[in-house]
Amino acid sequence: MDVEILEFVVPVENNKTLFVWNIQSLLSEAQIYDRLFGVFSSFGPLYLLKVRPNAPLQPSGFFAIVKFFSASHSSKAQRQTDGRLLFQDVPLKMCVQVRLSSKQTPHFLSDSSRPLSHGCCLELANHCLGFNGWTYDIITLKELSDEGEDNGGGGEEGGVRRLRFGCLLQLNFPRHRQTTRGAAVVNDSFTCTGPDVLLHKRRKLQKLVRDKALVQAFNTVLLILLENGKVMVEVKQMLDQSLPENIEGVIHVNEFDLNEDEDEDEGWDLTVS
Repeated sequence: MDVEILEFVVPVENNKTLFVWNIQSLLSEAQIYDRLFGVFSSFGPLYLLKVRPNAPLQPSGFFAIVKFFSASHSSKAQRQTDGRLLFQDVPLKMCVQVRLSSKQTPHFLSDSSRPLSHGCCLELANHCLGFNGWTYDIITLKELSDEGEDNGGGGEEGGVRRLRFGCLLQLNFPRHRQTTRGAAVVNDSFTCTGPDVLLHKRRKLQKLVRDKALVQAFNTVLLILLENGKVMVEVKQMLDQSLPENIEGVIHVNEFDLNEDEDEDEGWDLTVS
């Protein structure tokens, strides 16, 4: 029986990427995106969909990059859509193999160990396991204090505050009798102008650290897609699987800064091999 193993990391394999061209310019870029998303998302969850106008020296129109989490979903989509009319009066053309120019390689095709975002983790888990196929329990979520830190006067107003939160949670897959854990620490520095600002920052950091810890937990999970459509769950043996159930186990993981922006998939150049 053929199986496919999915990890909760950015998909980089060529067999998960479709390059679509021969898209007419009868619709706007946004309308084309919606039509393509409707077509390709019916085969499985998409990690990425990009629509771009053709190069200036090429005929008017658009091309698109469609990135699936699963190679089997990508292959099925190609077989059933290549050469079809779909939403226009000329057939779309597509291929799986994409060769990047040497100018720049976007991270979504270059970093095989980059964890998925929180939203992508939820989308992949819900699609493969169902909304009731997994749960999580927060073991610890608390504010961490830096010993000896000067918060700019110590008051809640008129000074620079630095907040740090840590979270340790357990991710559960009841039907598969599997559990794993994730931990994260986040921080933010800001000028406190009143108690409402402080409350808003605390709530924002609490949500962010929970999401980061959940991503860390999903990063230890393997989804095994069987040929008959069933899904199995396995947990990778990680060094931190024996994290203690107290906050001291949290402060040793990677720390995230609230001001860090996620990379954008812009400025890439693609040609068909």
